[in-house]
Amino acid sequence: MVLYGPPGSGKTTLARIVAERSQAAFEELSAVAAGRAEVRAVIERAAHRRDSSVGAGGTQTILFLDEIHRFNKAQQDALLPAVEEGLVTLIGATTENPAFEVNGALLSRLRVYALQALTAKEVGTVLRQAVAGGQAVGTISADEDALDFLAVRSEGDARTALNALELAAATATELGEQRVTLARVEDALQRRAVLYDKGGDRHYDYISAWIKATRGSDPDASLYYLAVMLDGGEDPRFIVRRMVILASEDIGNADPHALSLATAAAQAVEHVGLPEARYALAQAAIYLSLAPKSNAAGLALSAAERHVREHGAAPVPSWLRSGGGWDSNPIQDRGGYDNPHGHPSHLGPQPLLDESVIGARFYQPDDAEAELADRLERIRRARGIDTR
Repeated sequence: MVLYGPPGSGKTTLARIVAERSQAAFEELSAVAAGRAEVRAVIERAAHRRDSSVGAGGTQTILFLDEIHRFNKAQQDALLPAVEEGLVTLIGATTENPAFEVNGALLSRLRVYALQALTAKEVGTVLRQAVAGGQAVGTISADEDALDFLAVRSEGDARTALNALELAAATATELGEQRVTLARVEDALQRRAVLYDKGGDRHYDYISAWIKATRGSDPDASLYYLAVMLDGGEDPRFIVRRMVILASEDIGNADPHALSLATAAAQAVEHVGLPEARYALAQAAIYLSLAPKSNAAGLALSAAERHVREHGAAPVPSWLRSGGGWDSNPIQDRGGYDNPHGHPSHLGPQPLLDESVIGARFYQPDDAEAELADRLERIRRARGIDTR
């Protein structure tokens, strides 16, 4: 199996519980430090246990491989024969999505269990059990408000909470104090490092949250997710590229200035860099959040693409092709092209699509593009096109 979840959600603990309850030998490796040689050594020991133990099947071996996503394809492939044969029962742990990080051949032989971050209440339960058992604080006590603070500020990471409690207890003991106070755990925890991995799932989760918050016209949420990404060390060019995309995809012609501002922010990131470029990113985030929204441009292009896929590309009318050339009359070319500059308001009646496509409607202005909708209707009327 693969246990997939955030740090401190109990992946290693669950693996050890399985090994203890099944009375199997427990081998533990970290993919950060281990390689194929270490894996082969585990497999050899597992074969020895199986062959030398009394009873059907001998002693089973559970291999717990932490950070399994750190293994490359060759290293993961080295596990395949032993897993397939049942020589070892593999339990992998990862904070990254196994669908992307574990190769298909190995993943097809595993069951994935997704673990969620612990709630503050659950972390509080872990802390109180540790205090009651004396594992974390020894003989001294811990104030309830101190435990509550750790439970909330650990962000679902029981390991972080326990480590901070143990440090606070050790400090209190050295100073001759009889209990762990709120001030002591605040000092032990310090400022919580932002749980952000710019190379992993959270990298995509936070940019996704920023896009949805900005699309939803909430500048506070947009700034919050921007702050998390910047504090976590995200590449500002990655962020500003999404700003440029959002300016066209979600705002479009409801506010054409949004694209100009987003591309200006991208230039600022390149020319100024961090930390000063954060001001341009904040300016863009606020503007994009408060700008009127429209996805009509993207929908229009998708509709045109769908029409082409379903019906094929219609031929270009002869008067629109490039081979006609110009004669002495700049308004009329040899191919019959009727230049609209020769008509009132620069609008001519000549069809601009093949007859098989005439009448197709791809662009549908929405409520945020009322001015464009009125202009489009006036143009169609002037060109003699049905406005229905």
